[in-house]
This record gives sequence, structure tokens and C-alpha cells, in this order.
Amino acid sequence: MSLKLTKKTHACVRLEKDGRTLVIDPGAFSEADAALGADAVLVTHEHPDHFAEDRLRAALEANPAAEIWTLRSVAEKVSAAFPGRVHTVGHGDAFSAAGFDVQVHGELHAVIHPDLPRITNVGFLVDGSLFHPGDALTVPDHPVDTLMLPVQAPWSKISEVIEYVREVGPRRAIDIHDALLTDLARPIYDTHLGNLGGADHTRLSPGDSADL
Repeated sequence: MSLKLTKKTHACVRLEKDGRTLVIDPGAFSEADAALGADAVLVTHEHPDHFAEDRLRAALEANPAAEIWTLRSVAEKVSAAFPGRVHTVGHGDAFSAAGFDVQVHGELHAVIHPDLPRITNVGFLVDGSLFHPGDALTVPDHPVDTLMLPVQAPWSKISEVIEYVREVGPRRAIDIHDALLTDLARPIYDTHLGNLGGADHTRLSPGDSADL
């Protein structure tokens, strides 16, 4: 069954399949209700634009059956309040979340600056087709149909983003991590990624959906 992808602001996406909903990275830059209604939530790392603790707690309280899969640094912040519903995962793990098959790839956040310590970061490959890398340019050892592409961040430049698309080799790349990218700059990114990335490049506005 195909996935329905809904883009939320910045790094957050909602995936729907067979009446179930999976949300990835509902952070503070995303809509306040981005995680509400989710059957499962995946969080790539602890930075607030990917992990908003109050919003995550609200989603779990609203749906007593909802569960979270994330790395240890995030799980430790919420697991005590939701026993049995917060699962710690790392590179190489595979699991089923609300009917979605998920594989975990990656271990470290991209380098922001050599003087700053690197935190942990994991990426999630969903149903063997869609990959969300969080804040890293992780290349999974698995073919990727749809790459959720972090197009702009304090840790990246456009040449690195283009090379990342080429290395992963997806059929399509859809922008995420774009809240700091101004409307003035977007056509520049669109042009370079479309011409040089080697994949079908798509930009969705928050709230827009696509069937994958």
C-alpha cells in the first residue's frame, strides 16, 4: 500500500497508511499539533527543532496507545512518564511501529563546528522506501526511493547537499529542514538541486501532501 506523506514545517513529516499515522521529528519549529493523532512517533535526536518535549507528551496523553521510538538521549527525558511506550533504538535496529516497518541508520549528528561536541543522531528508513536522516548526511546501506532531504542547516552547504543526493541515489528528494531558508533563496536551491542532484526534486509547502 502506498504512503501518504504530509509535509509539516521544518523537519517534521506525517506518514499515513491503512488508517495509521506515523510522525517523524515534531519539533518546536513545526506546528504545535504536528504529533497529535499519531499512532507512532519517531525522533532522530534531541535538538529542539526536532524534539519538543511538551508537544510529544501532549500527543502521548491524547492517544494512550501511541508509542515513541528514539535514541537514548531523548528516551531518557520521557520514558518515566510513559512506561512501556518509549523505545530506545540505535543503528542497525529494525522494528514495526503502528504497521510501518522501520530500520535505523546512522549514529552521529553532522559536524556544526569542530569546537562543538557531536551528539547522537539516527535516521529512519520507513517501509524500505522513505528515508529521513535527521541532522546528518547518512547514506543507508539500502536502496531509497524517497529521500527526505535536509536542504539548509548551520552544518551544511549546498554542494554537500547535492553530493548527498547523488550518493544516496533516490528516485525523488523532498525538502525538509527548511524553516531557516528564505523565500528569496528557495529558487536558487531548487535550481541547483534539480539540475545537479540527479533525482526528481520536490518542495512541498507545510500542509501539502503527496502519495508515494
